[in-house]
Amino acid sequence: MDRRDMLKLAGTGLAMASSGRVMAQAASPRTAGADGGISWHATTRARAWEALAAPSLDAPAANAFARHVEIHLDTPAQPIEGFGGAFSERGWDALGRLSPALRAQALSALFAEDGAALNLCRTPIGANDLARAWYSYDETPGDFAMARFSIAQDRQALLPFIKAAQAIRPDLRLWASPWSPPTWMKKGGHYAQGPAWPGQPDNGIRPDQLGHEGTDSFIQEPRYFEAYARYFGRYVAAYAQEGVKIGMVMPQNEFNSAQPFPSCCWTGEGLARFIPYLGTEMGRHGVELFFGTLERGNADLLAPAMASPEAARWIKGVGVQWAGKGALEDIRRRWPSLPIWGSEQECGVGTNDWHYARYGWTTLKRYFAAGARTWDYWNLALTAGGSSGWGWPQNALVAVAPDGQNYTLTPDYWLLRHLSAFVKPGARYLPTSSFVGYENQMAFRNPDGSLVLVLNNEMAEPLSVGMMIGNRQITPNLPPDSFNTLYIPANLLS
Repeated sequence: MDRRDMLKLAGTGLAMASSGRVMAQAASPRTAGADGGISWHATTRARAWEALAAPSLDAPAANAFARHVEIHLDTPAQPIEGFGGAFSERGWDALGRLSPALRAQALSALFAEDGAALNLCRTPIGANDLARAWYSYDETPGDFAMARFSIAQDRQALLPFIKAAQAIRPDLRLWASPWSPPTWMKKGGHYAQGPAWPGQPDNGIRPDQLGHEGTDSFIQEPRYFEAYARYFGRYVAAYAQEGVKIGMVMPQNEFNSAQPFPSCCWTGEGLARFIPYLGTEMGRHGVELFFGTLERGNADLLAPAMASPEAARWIKGVGVQWAGKGALEDIRRRWPSLPIWGSEQECGVGTNDWHYARYGWTTLKRYFAAGARTWDYWNLALTAGGSSGWGWPQNALVAVAPDGQNYTLTPDYWLLRHLSAFVKPGARYLPTSSFVGYENQMAFRNPDGSLVLVLNNEMAEPLSVGMMIGNRQITPNLPPDSFNTLYIPANLLS
């Protein structure tokens, strides 16, 4: 399903009432294992982050059928690098509606250790679909030397947003990708690739400027490749001068999508031609390069770059989002040593409801089971009922009231926090198995040896789940319709 398909869902029952303010007020400041014992936090539609009395680790149940899930401690899978979301101009504008005190509170909920503890985020190179309007850093035609390059626009919103996050989390890691190159580098000369969706603002694109999936809209000439690589280099250098380090870049967001907002279609072969130029430039700046973002369920789109020695030497990972999840297993099978990052949560239609958080659970679980090392949500913050500049209402972790009097930590926020608050950088994903059909769990082992169990009860009644951990068992009785995290300190596992 792509973004256009999601828009069609707006009137099909997804617009369930959000628990909204109740959920925002239910947060507990308690940190995981603060008292040295097992902690248990549960979130339901009515109440978020409720601290429950955790069961103890006991001898295995005498009845083998009560041992529902086995955690495979001895066969850890991929390392986990972190969790985050995407910075945007409209996100900062939303937070700007709040008083300084409320804005600081919302930012703390996202980045502080006693909040969601987000540590790895995405930022756009130039305008994305959550920009105030279209811009690039150099719209002077033929400026191959980048003499007119400027990040002045980013000093208004993007950089203040990032620096506000850094003030709370100084170790915040960042990666970046463009939605469109400067318009003069594209065959159609327009920032978009497709016409406006029905009922949405006209973007002014002409028929002769349209891009098409499976074609290269970027001008495939060495001098344009060199200039665009230089554009990336100027970007990471300018951000570094602002005290903001970009650790990794991807060459294009959703390179198959001809969108009505900033976008640029590439073929896999076109990216394979450009990546050696970009990799060489990023190498000078100590910045890694990933392939992506891949938004189609077709691993063959990655194959031309991986088959090119000149391109493959620079590719340190791949970013996957939206329908790209259909290619996850194939990517892992064909390139098992290539790190996979979940680069964008599917952003919904602005309902910010419990229904969509439940869909988010299935997506998260699928990515980590397929080897993903990171998970990036989309909007960190957005005005409730608001939309992108091109007319698409979207979900966010923080939904700010239009009058700026309050904000809501949405169901998507609480779902993400059930992982991000406990799973630390360097943790390992642990495979699990069940011979009685329970498959609604994820497990992680932190670098300090602590264990994080994340469980979903999708039923309307309590569910007792026996979790085998080595030669012991823990059996929480999960509340109806709930997300749960049990944190077990390392000393209790020895």
